[in-house]
Amino acid sequence: MPNPDPTPSVTDPYDALLLVSFGGPERPEDVVPFLENVTRGRGIPRARLEEVGQHYFLFGGRSPINDQNKALIAAIEQDLAEHGLDLPVYWGNRNWAPYLDDTVAQMAADGVRRAICVTTSAYSSWSSCRQYLDNLEGALAALPEGVAAPRLDKVRAYYDHPGFVSANTDGVLAALADLPDEVRDAARLVFVTHSIPISMSESSGPEGGAYVAQHLDVAATVAARVAAATGVERPHELVYCSRSGAPHVPWLEPDVNDRLEELAGEGAEAVVLIPVGFVSDHMEVVYDLDTEALATAERLGIPARRAASAGTHPAFVSAIRELVLERAAAERTAPQACVDRCPPGCCLGARTAPA
Repeated sequence: MPNPDPTPSVTDPYDALLLVSFGGPERPEDVVPFLENVTRGRGIPRARLEEVGQHYFLFGGRSPINDQNKALIAAIEQDLAEHGLDLPVYWGNRNWAPYLDDTVAQMAADGVRRAICVTTSAYSSWSSCRQYLDNLEGALAALPEGVAAPRLDKVRAYYDHPGFVSANTDGVLAALADLPDEVRDAARLVFVTHSIPISMSESSGPEGGAYVAQHLDVAATVAARVAAATGVERPHELVYCSRSGAPHVPWLEPDVNDRLEELAGEGAEAVVLIPVGFVSDHMEVVYDLDTEALATAERLGIPARRAASAGTHPAFVSAIRELVLERAAAERTAPQACVDRCPPGCCLGARTAPA
């Protein structure tokens, strides 16, 4: 239940925090129904979904994302408590239980008046930002008539928050330390994110092109911090994984495996794969990188390590609290000037979410 104490708080006007995520199957029998949720309206045959589902069956039919969200929520709750902040934490998913509609209904029943929402995506695009806003609006619209709906605000794209940057930097440093001594200084830093249709990328952000620009920004920042920490300047670049959809629709490239082939031809001595586009080590990381990309690197004879994602790194957990307080302070002092608010035309365009 929200805290009934009327004493002003640094979290005002918010009386709850809502973690919003993608969701994932928890049992083999959940896999195809989950993929049907993800791809609803796109006309993808069940046979194709069963084929994609093999990625999940390699891991017992269970996506790691829900367990990672539970761990993140526990870390957030502990961090809030340690800082004297009484803010209940709720959790709702787009594509699997706990479904966002059910969570928002529970929040309304608990008397939540206004919640700050944190999504498990740090970047701007339709699938990583605008669609979540649509989901939140849909959850509010699904409430029964007469139920007092909470107001739901979403924190800004946080790719450039120092806590997110620090967590990714530490992951790279640990991966570099695990490489053989003789190739460590020559390692290339290969930042990886989810590919999306080029049309979606071009329409991302208020002025377009934000998805790629934001990734390039954080990649450059992390690479510079790694160079400062190690005393070695290493080449870095951005590549993509998890392409899906019709073959004739252009998506962002190069694919991580294709780029590894090219790097082998260029004589690369080692690589660190950095899942900077992902908040935690969910399916795109454990399959596309840990299973496929590392196997490609091994076949090519390139020593490779995969850096950890932000996950429950203390700097990232602290960043979530700071993002909440940042938005709360802005709402109390200059709500109309909040940079967090997405303009009405932001991230519109391609309405095809990655599977």
